[in-house]
Amino acid sequence: QVQLVESGGGLVQPGGSLRLSCAASGSFFSINAMGWYRQAPGKQRDLVARVTSGGSTNYADSVKGRFTISRDNAKNTVYLQMNSLKPEDTAVYYCNAIAAKTRDTTVTYSYWGQGTQVTVSS
Repeated sequence: QVQLVESGGGLVQPGGSLRLSCAASGSFFSINAMGWYRQAPGKQRDLVARVTSGGSTNYADSVKGRFTISRDNAKNTVYLQMNSLKPEDTAVYYCNAIAAKTRDTTVTYSYWGQGTQVTVSS
């Protein structure tokens, strides 16, 4: 089992910045990818940014140039630096990890954090 603990959410004014962190712990062989998703009220949960163990990243078009995802493999931690925040970024942000339990890394499982609220408002 993998536990994901998120931190860093809060209230910020438009144009401001926040940094989210997500640390993975528990029993696993490796974590293949980690990412952030968000869900606004009444909407589906969408990918914000994702980073693989090799460092490849991809972003939602709406956050390109404003958000940066990074990962510390030694600490099994992923970060999301969010700059130039807009009211439409308001959502609950969820950390996700794709992990392998054994050396057979073709068999993976998806784990979710509890979510952290990000509110962008003046």
